[in-house]
Amino acid sequence: MSAEPRINERIRVPEVRLVGPSGEQVGIVPLAKALELAQEYDLDLVEVAANARPPVCKLMDYGKFKYESAMKAREARKNQAHTVIKEMKLRPKIDPHDYDTKKGHVVRFLKQGDKVKITIMFRGREQSRPELGYRLLQRLAEDVQELGFVESNPKQDGRNMIMVLGPHKKKTEAMAEAREAQAARKAERQGQSAQAEEPVQAEQPAQAEQPAQAEQPAE
Repeated sequence: MSAEPRINERIRVPEVRLVGPSGEQVGIVPLAKALELAQEYDLDLVEVAANARPPVCKLMDYGKFKYESAMKAREARKNQAHTVIKEMKLRPKIDPHDYDTKKGHVVRFLKQGDKVKITIMFRGREQSRPELGYRLLQRLAEDVQELGFVESNPKQDGRNMIMVLGPHKKKTEAMAEAREAQAARKAERQGQSAQAEEPVQAEQPAQAEQPAQAEQPAE
């Protein structure tokens, strides 16, 4: 079966509940009358609720309607966001500089609206000190609490300890803010470029004063 609605002469019912081009309720009218009105308005008669009794039809420009619907669907797919789970691995006795670097990545992921799986990797005798990994995960969660929250508490998984951070900001919001920031940077660059291309008017040299003409002696 076709997913498209029936229009104009393809509608096979004796009467319809008609909706005008501006959304106004015309009422129940014979199909012939509805088709006549469609011709007068130079529009299509489109069946929008086939299961209603009688079916609901609307006067519209069906070609324009299909185009706008396709554009909306395309925009919706463009803005559709899939939450991604990023992973960051740390050691229990991580160097302060390495910690700051790893934390910076976590901050970036959360700002992008992604979840982050934090994995503490234990080796050798470190496995007997799980509290080191737990304290490290707590510290990281506190450092990024403005951007994310603990979605899955730390738990031991073999030689590793895992915690999952979730972003406060939704993926769609993060994407929208990123687009706005990109547009702002582009506008700023264009403004700077336009200023650089403006010609600088050279100052006109001052005109030398003309010597005063000597008065002619009276005859």
